[in-house]
Amino acid sequence: MKKLVIIFCIAGLSSLLISWGTFGHEHINRAAVFSLPAPLQSFFYNHIDFITQEATVPDLRKHTINDKAEGPRHFVDLENFGALDSLPKTLTEAKSRYDEKFLQQNGILPWYMEDLMGKLTKAFKEKKKTEILFIAADLGHYIGDAHMPLHTSANYDGQMTDQKGIHALWESRLPELFGKGYNFHSNEVKFIEDVRKETWRIIMSSHRLKDTLLFTDRELRKKISEVKIFKTGSEGKEVKSKYNSKIFSDEYATQLHSALNGMVEKQMRASIDATANFWYTAWVNAGKPDLSDLDPSELTKRNSKYLEEELQLWKKGKLFGVESEKEF
Repeated sequence: MKKLVIIFCIAGLSSLLISWGTFGHEHINRAAVFSLPAPLQSFFYNHIDFITQEATVPDLRKHTINDKAEGPRHFVDLENFGALDSLPKTLTEAKSRYDEKFLQQNGILPWYMEDLMGKLTKAFKEKKKTEILFIAADLGHYIGDAHMPLHTSANYDGQMTDQKGIHALWESRLPELFGKGYNFHSNEVKFIEDVRKETWRIIMSSHRLKDTLLFTDRELRKKISEVKIFKTGSEGKEVKSKYNSKIFSDEYATQLHSALNGMVEKQMRASIDATANFWYTAWVNAGKPDLSDLDPSELTKRNSKYLEEELQLWKKGKLFGVESEKEF
């Protein structure tokens, strides 16, 4: 299948991730490609491997390269910004109202999403292929983060309510355990009339789920003995990760996934819809530029057969590389 050289090595990255994990981010970006209209879809499909794999690179910049500017782009601790109806409208306004240390600690996710939309629109307008691909893939990552309830809260890992570890369990472990059964077929792509309004709708919608997530976990823990909540070894001792944190048992993960009543899958599917909508909106706002001349016509023609095969798989809710072992 088509390849595009990735400038970062992402092998082994999943153990370092704090958002959606490799499985989640890659599936969100990949599935979003199939919601796009034909002209835009053909271009994105020519580079779908890149769009898929690049989805995890923002986390690589954050955790492996230790890029200090990267951290606050992934979250926003809404409770620490005061009244929600008086939040800054733009990243520039946020930087003028709060000092750098405050924003570093409390996040800039919604403002950064809107900032990237402007950059993606400009890249489309100027038909800068590399910038389109990098920015679109990055934007898909942050949109995924915005759909994770705990990325909108100061209680981001349940640390304030004695629920540490719930963050990675919800967004990484559960998708990895149960994601093969998810339906990745998404809704028809829609133009976003007001990007800022839609960005904040996503953030607030995710934030409202935060209490449900934490409450469900607390109540479930009351019903299960601690020995069943966390993994234990042959001697009955708790198994710890290499970061010295407890590892949730498969039994507990299964029961929590069921108790959440599809929340993880719903948020992943909402992320797919939003990612496609944001990409499409940037392209429309750029004047719907013809991108067909950015790739060799032979590549697009050759990929058209593979695109049709993957589209048929996607319409059944599946994605290539997970449910199918087929090599194109």
